[in-house]
Amino acid sequence: MACAPSEGAEGGITSLTAAEFEALLARDQAVQLVDVRRPDEFAAGHINGAQLIDVTAPDFLDRAQKSLDPQRPVAVYCRSGKRSMRAAQMLQKAGFRVIYNLDTGYLGWVEYQAGKKR
Repeated sequence: MACAPSEGAEGGITSLTAAEFEALLARDQAVQLVDVRRPDEFAAGHINGAQLIDVTAPDFLDRAQKSLDPQRPVAVYCRSGKRSMRAAQMLQKAGFRVIYNLDTGYLGWVEYQAGKKR
């Protein structure tokens, strides 16, 4: 598992592969799944169960704080992993304790899912 420097039960950001991200979502029902892409990207396809909170919107942090529980784990993803890491860092600074980032983004997720069907 690829991890950021501040990872673990005490809090931090953990970067996960698509397989690890899928396993996390399957085993931990408390995880709050957040797609941080734009609404048009979300509409074109997203991971089942994800809620949209656009990290490029000026009210991203306000919306996140209103709709997410900082005591529960949060799993974020974007298209390729860059915007979601930015979102994860913003959430961490706002007091969210455990954050998971899909390091390959939605593109990697789709590729991983397609590979499983072969």
